[in-house]
Amino acid sequence: MNTFDKSKLPSRHVSVGPERAPHRSYYYAMGMTEEDIARPFVAVASAGNDSAPCNTALDPQADICRQGVIEGGGTPRRFNTITVTDGIAMGHQGMKSSLVSREVIADSVELSVRGHCYDALVTFAGCDKSLPGMMMSMLRLNIPSIFVYGGSILPGTFNGKDVNVKDVFEAVGQYGAGNCPLKQLTALEKVACPGHGACGGQFTANTMACVGEAIGLSLPNSNMAPAPYKSREEIALAAGKQVMQLLADNLRPRDICTKAAFENAARVVAATGGSTNAALHLPAMANEAGIKFDLFDVAEIFKSTPYIADLQPGGQYVAKDMHDAGGIYMAMKTMLDGGFLNPEPMTVSGKTLGENIEEITWNPDQKVIYDVKTPITPTGGVVGLKGSLAPLGAIVKVAGMERLQFSGPARVFDCEEDTFEAVKKRSIKEGSVIVIRYEGPKGGPGMREMLSTTAALYGQGLGESVALITDGRFSGATRGFCIGHVGPEAAEGGPIAFVENGDIISIDAEAGTIDLEVDEAILAERRKVWQPRQHEYQSGALWRFAQNVGPAVNGAVTHPGAKKEKHVYADI
Repeated sequence: MNTFDKSKLPSRHVSVGPERAPHRSYYYAMGMTEEDIARPFVAVASAGNDSAPCNTALDPQADICRQGVIEGGGTPRRFNTITVTDGIAMGHQGMKSSLVSREVIADSVELSVRGHCYDALVTFAGCDKSLPGMMMSMLRLNIPSIFVYGGSILPGTFNGKDVNVKDVFEAVGQYGAGNCPLKQLTALEKVACPGHGACGGQFTANTMACVGEAIGLSLPNSNMAPAPYKSREEIALAAGKQVMQLLADNLRPRDICTKAAFENAARVVAATGGSTNAALHLPAMANEAGIKFDLFDVAEIFKSTPYIADLQPGGQYVAKDMHDAGGIYMAMKTMLDGGFLNPEPMTVSGKTLGENIEEITWNPDQKVIYDVKTPITPTGGVVGLKGSLAPLGAIVKVAGMERLQFSGPARVFDCEEDTFEAVKKRSIKEGSVIVIRYEGPKGGPGMREMLSTTAALYGQGLGESVALITDGRFSGATRGFCIGHVGPEAAEGGPIAFVENGDIISIDAEAGTIDLEVDEAILAERRKVWQPRQHEYQSGALWRFAQNVGPAVNGAVTHPGAKKEKHVYADI
């Protein structure tokens, strides 16, 4: 077991010396011994709650982690933070809280660690924004840390086929089109999500779980194991032990998350056909480390990355299948062999990414992950776009799409609710380019996801025959020609604010362009009469977020990040 000099750790401020007797009295009140107090204090932060199945397995895992911390020579102190679960928040005003929750999660972990002077950190998360929120806090605090994903849900079974929540969202569209009886929809909703765990496809949660391993903040091959698997207990215990080794070695998140590590993470997102939300979360994480890594950096990497993992929503399989095939490290094995990953970044295992991958043997018999020499497509899991409609960029997931160019007349809406009503009434025509604006980080506020609308379009059979563009964003479960993160957003007077019904918009996901085919003189006239809109949230957390949030191109962050910090918490 490692021994530690507490006089050099943050927890000395609350546990060492006669002047800290009042502080220690609180610890004795909780049953701690003198020996417990003399050990390093390790925060175990859990996003566990009863809000959704994504989070219900987290607290038991976090409690097992405590034992690992004790075995490694530390004293664990668990606390919880919030989540907003997108599958429940989706399609109504609650979705405005989703992205904001990422900042609240990061802030709340930061404040608890600062306030109680913890020396190391293990975080547990399950639902979309809680993953980057936890990793952002780790990079911000820069104490030795490990990120643990709670695991994905197992597939449900309906009419002899595997199903998940994406199928339920799309069935709503089928119901609206008269192609799915209410009895069938009701039966599907009752079996699609059979227990604990986050959404099973390569949606945002599993995408960011893959990022956790690729960027080096999670133990190797730990995150793809489904939530109900017994191995999750072993992973939690191992994380508790290993964080103590990181503390002994003083190996910190910013030592691990270098620019090369962020590039590796972006490549893994593209290779697995991951969620477009990664293009929002990776820049936000980089901001915490003082690294410039914006949407354009992410998009540039996406351009040259082969798409190799046949995962939903563009493909066939879910996280359980990927775990059975060998996990994200199996994908990274062939990526490294093909020259698509940098082996040098350090990881929380205490070894480099390359050293971890050396321990993996390629499995040619599995069906989920393709060799980079014979990819599903040479490039194009996720694509960045730029053009006259989006000078600050946009993003689209093209995994599984056959059509990569689209041009058509705009059908403009100023909020998602109006769009969804138009879809329900079947008033959207084939060939249309649907524009949903004033849903960006500031304008929403909160940059809502549009899964309810995109799934309904797919359910009606319009998924491949219309395009959808927004300054908001999309769920990782969205499929079809759906372009998000358009910047500048409408609330900031970006070109998307000046689009009118009937304007021709042209998109080319191969060339990476998105253009509004309107003469500049006409746009200039529209700019003159444009008036900024005031959203309805003029107090509370959403107002505060809107006041501080920056553009999507930089991750929609709310503070300057490590570039402006005067000191790092870990060094207090």
